[in-house]
Amino acid sequence: MKKFFGGFVFAFNGIMYTFKTQLNFRVHCFVAVVLVALCFYLELSIAEWLWIIAAMAMVLIAELANTAIETLVDLVSPEYNIKAGLVKDVAAALVLIAALMALAIGILILLPKIFHAS
Repeated sequence: MKKFFGGFVFAFNGIMYTFKTQLNFRVHCFVAVVLVALCFYLELSIAEWLWIIAAMAMVLIAELANTAIETLVDLVSPEYNIKAGLVKDVAAALVLIAALMALAIGILILLPKIFHAS
């Protein structure tokens, strides 16, 4: 059981490392907090909440994966290497696509509610 709970410590360390070292992760966390407040204000349905939560999780998971990939690439290829750069570019694209999909979900769910609430 101790080993099981130790895994949570390692996971938390990974989140904290990413939060401390990656500006984009901090920005996404801030946006998530603001978004949650907005969603409470707009009184989203359960289904809408599920989509918003999934979108936020998708972006944060993508940022964590990007950080892990970049850190590993820096470890195995400390000098400039074109293929290492491509790996980092693809990892960044992962985050970009997740963020664009989350934006689309947010627009589809929130814009009608914002205009209806006005």
